[in-house]
Amino acid sequence: MPTTESYIPPDGALASRNPDAHVHFSNIRMVPGVEYFFYIGELKNYGLNYFLREALSRYYGHPFDFISIVPDVFEQYDYDNIAVINPWAADIRKSRSCNFSCRVPPRRFMSHVSANPGVRELVDRLLASQGRLFIYMYESIPEMTLDAIDGVTVLGPDSRIASRMNSKIYQFSHLKDVVPLVDFRICPTMDKLLHVTRGLWSGWTDGIVVSCEYSAAGICSMVAHDEAQIQKRFTPSDAPFLVSRYMPHTHDPTVLAVVAGPSDCYIAGVADQRIENGTRFTGSTFPSRLSGSLQRKLRRHTRDVGLWLAGQGYRGIYGCDFIVTAEERVFFLEVNARKQGTTMEFCCTLQHNLPPESPSLPELEFHAVMHGRFPQNTVEATDNPARIHWGTYNYKMDRETATRGYLPRGGSEREAFRKVADNSIDKDFLILEHIGNGFVVAEGSFLGRIVALGHDHESVAQGLQAGRRTLDLTISRIS
Repeated sequence: MPTTESYIPPDGALASRNPDAHVHFSNIRMVPGVEYFFYIGELKNYGLNYFLREALSRYYGHPFDFISIVPDVFEQYDYDNIAVINPWAADIRKSRSCNFSCRVPPRRFMSHVSANPGVRELVDRLLASQGRLFIYMYESIPEMTLDAIDGVTVLGPDSRIASRMNSKIYQFSHLKDVVPLVDFRICPTMDKLLHVTRGLWSGWTDGIVVSCEYSAAGICSMVAHDEAQIQKRFTPSDAPFLVSRYMPHTHDPTVLAVVAGPSDCYIAGVADQRIENGTRFTGSTFPSRLSGSLQRKLRRHTRDVGLWLAGQGYRGIYGCDFIVTAEERVFFLEVNARKQGTTMEFCCTLQHNLPPESPSLPELEFHAVMHGRFPQNTVEATDNPARIHWGTYNYKMDRETATRGYLPRGGSEREAFRKVADNSIDKDFLILEHIGNGFVVAEGSFLGRIVALGHDHESVAQGLQAGRRTLDLTISRIS
């Protein structure tokens, strides 16, 4: 039997619950004969690593496993090989004398992890024993600099290219002849924003969408109806801005895809997003309720965007968001040059809707990045023979909140999909990444995430509703 080796660096930087190093938790254990890759990012994407682990083990012919470096501060963890690093939560815990959980801006987190002496010592140790180290992330960010070390490779898009592609201003400036866009303006300053919108209110009577150059899940965007709302929400330091006409619509579809080269684009599927207050994303449902002809049009537009991304040097997973009006007009909203919130659910869905041994999305991304092409056994799903329906809900706090209850980890999402696909159960819902009891949760942070499954949309809706009620019971508001 191989000997399990506990890893705690001499400087204690990844030691369990070392407050001085801002490490909330660490349980890293390594087994000789296993090659490890890093996952760096939030725990909500943890499940993708199992698909990548299987793909790498199959491709290289020896066992792989992963070590996760995450910012999620919970009461307890039922995950193997993780280190929780969150200096912001640690500092607030000291100043306020309470358990505190907050989300960390991805760029700040990646920068901190890249400079952490314990992380770098672990990188050196793995390189010495393996000769190489792969890093997997939800989004490629330039502030993650570990790949500057010889032997370290990111299994994802080039971070500089991804950063440029994620600029809404860059997208709208270059996609005018690729996909249908709503009417828009680019405003380099706050003064220009106010000047431009003053000339638009009378014509754009349904509202004006104002967005910062980089805005995910609607965090840095809004639908404004007067100038006062803009001035209340944005400051000069938020510039530049993208201004677009708000179009009343009936659907907010999203399409997940992978691009490997100028003529190699894979469409994973179409889901319907749930958008609240005009721009705030809270989850998705699958399959889309849109007609087959509209879904084919969305796939075509997404493929066109993917080929444009490929021409810019982008390789990997991406997603496109659209709106569909009551007249069935389709408009492009944005491309997310990264994984989408639906990536794990589509991985689990495709596993049961495609022939055995078909490559998973992480496997396709690996081939796109490493070889610039997909493997020969790649096949797209054209229908849903397993009759899998799913929905997600991100339970995000709209103000600071205290928790008063604990929910155990909701089990394996992948296993729940298997049971629905083979009809072992008709429906199910899971609550994942619940923070735990006795925490103060910052505004904008997730209390937990709900995934509901079934064979029809009604079962999914029931599961999402039950999950929200369950999470409601674990909080008490702070006035």
